[in-house]
Amino acid sequence: MIISTSICANYLPKAFVLGNSIKKHIKDAKFVICLVESEMPEEAIQGVNDGYADAVVLGKHLGIDHGFNSFMFKHTIVEASTSVKGFLFKHLFNAYPDENKFLYFDPDTKVYDDITELRDLLDRRPIVLCPHLLHPGHIEMEISSIKYGVYNLGFLAVNRSEEAMKFIDWWADRLFHYCYDELSNGLFTDQRWVDLAPTFFDVELLRHYGYDFGTWALKSVQITKESNLYYINGDPLKLAHFSGYDSGTIDMVQRWWVKGETATLYKEMVDEYTRELEDCGSKQLSKLKWSYGYYKNGQPVSKEIRISYRNENKLRWEIDDPYLYSDEILAKKLNVTYGKDYPKWASYTVKAINMTVNYGFTYLFKKIIKKLVRL
Repeated sequence: MIISTSICANYLPKAFVLGNSIKKHIKDAKFVICLVESEMPEEAIQGVNDGYADAVVLGKHLGIDHGFNSFMFKHTIVEASTSVKGFLFKHLFNAYPDENKFLYFDPDTKVYDDITELRDLLDRRPIVLCPHLLHPGHIEMEISSIKYGVYNLGFLAVNRSEEAMKFIDWWADRLFHYCYDELSNGLFTDQRWVDLAPTFFDVELLRHYGYDFGTWALKSVQITKESNLYYINGDPLKLAHFSGYDSGTIDMVQRWWVKGETATLYKEMVDEYTRELEDCGSKQLSKLKWSYGYYKNGQPVSKEIRISYRNENKLRWEIDDPYLYSDEILAKKLNVTYGKDYPKWASYTVKAINMTVNYGFTYLFKKIIKKLVRL
């Protein structure tokens, strides 16, 4: 069994915590990190030497054609780390010809138990997905699921089969062309595409609370603990996805969404995860800069230039490596302006709209009041 994740260098501590948990609970698995950086940092090599992972492969070595630097330039850091996932599966199929089961976990995931149910499913089924939501009940979370994707792409499992390869080929192609955070165009990185997968391919849905546990589930589940094992709505916890750890979402969830024993146990899990990240060097490694976020001259690449470049097909063929230029030069070639400063109230308005969809009006109202007081 091969388990993989895709990261940029600042997420190395999270990948190391994931790797530790895999080694503890899924002892026969090999863990491979895909690193979306221009060069291999020493910290990644040391991570393999320390036993956090079995191998690290650079994204530019996955076999993506048409100029990897040009491909990277079209993407923000989150888009970039997700855009390579289909190609990562293809690479692993070729690199490990004797393996038959291939899994992807997001780096901010931790394994809590062996994955017996998933092993059994992959003996029979080519593709396994986890829905974000397993029952109706909270309209805010249902809207969020519609907006960002029905299935949690922090988890994906396939076996070595013709059907799985058809899916991976299709998904990799779509991500090569359209792995963007463009909600207005119906896109959210790699995730929204897979809403179509059960229609196109032979997909099994894993309906198990212990495999799909993350912040999105906390409004509708109960956490219990028995004999040092966590249970989610009675299902043994297998994987916990600490989505939103860096953005503050987890802190918000703990304040507003969970109460009682569930709140106590979730805080226990988060505190333990924090300690493990610190043990893996998060205070230093999380500050590592993304190499594809800067031109060769050291200037940061602006988001406006990235978006303009991705939308200009002709220029992408003319410029093999945009990192050799600068915002100023590319802005002239693209005939665009960039770097405009917006007033504080404008950015808060955008954030408020997003909060409305994701967290409901109660949280939105409190957040707006706090922001207005600080203006």
